[in-house]
Amino acid sequence: MENDTPQAEAPPLPAGGQSEPDSVELSDSVLTIEAVAAERDRLQTEKNELSDRFARLAAEFDNFRKRTDREKCELLEYGSMDAVKALLPVVDDLERALKTETADVEYSRGVALIQQRMADILQKLGLEPVAAEGQPFDPNLHHGIDRVESEAVEQDTVVAEYQRGYTFKGRLLRPAMVRVAVKA
Repeated sequence: MENDTPQAEAPPLPAGGQSEPDSVELSDSVLTIEAVAAERDRLQTEKNELSDRFARLAAEFDNFRKRTDREKCELLEYGSMDAVKALLPVVDDLERALKTETADVEYSRGVALIQQRMADILQKLGLEPVAAEGQPFDPNLHHGIDRVESEAVEQDTVVAEYQRGYTFKGRLLRPAMVRVAVKA
């Protein structure tokens, strides 16, 4: 049985056998390409920002590691500084005891041996006395307590040392208390 309703015929196909794309399909593919390109650019920018951020964090971490290592080395090298500083009054007392006149020679000799042993041990740890008497006054190494007029020595020369100063491994531990000469 044949159908009596007329059917619409399909348009003829071009020579290649495919139909031409509609203008709607063409604009959709252009929009899709533009969207993909925009997404690619956005991702490239985000990648560059993350790479830069990563490089900065890596540099920060490296600086932190170096600083921590340096502080650890300083702590090991100068960790005994406080203990040595606490012993300085004992060293001062031993030096004063040696300057005191006593009738007992053996006692003086014993104090001298103790003082020498203490000085040797502290020197091995890194303690060095600051040169003062006869030296030009240096406010970084000397603490001027007194000024005295003198024509015998140059201006700002240390003429007397009240208390010895010390450096510990090159760092000033205690400045020397001194008397400084001035011209009249």
